[in-house]
Amino acid sequence: MFQVTFSEQSIRELNKIDKLDQLELLDPLSNLTTADLLSPREPLGRFHREGKVFYRLRAGEHRIYFENQGEILHTHYILSKNSLTDFLFRTKLPVSEEQMFEQHQSFWKYLESLNK
Repeated sequence: MFQVTFSEQSIRELNKIDKLDQLELLDPLSNLTTADLLSPREPLGRFHREGKVFYRLRAGEHRIYFENQGEILHTHYILSKNSLTDFLFRTKLPVSEEQMFEQHQSFWKYLESLNK
């Protein structure tokens, strides 16, 4: 059995959810085994980012992104399913508000350049 730790973002997201829903959200994470991590199958997925192995666990209306650190599963993000932030994280695009704004401005400048 793994110990589960949470980033600040994960804690903030959990605090938005009522206690019973928190338990339902975290139950699949707390029941993961080493065998699950070695051979992930839906609703668990594995991907690489910046030289690290991350896992994505679909749990209800949320996705939990975490890293295996030995006997600890460190939860980096808890995101609403099908949200823009979830999409940006999965596609490795920046997720800070400033970076999203920069991407947005570049996109509109690109569209304007097509008209010239």
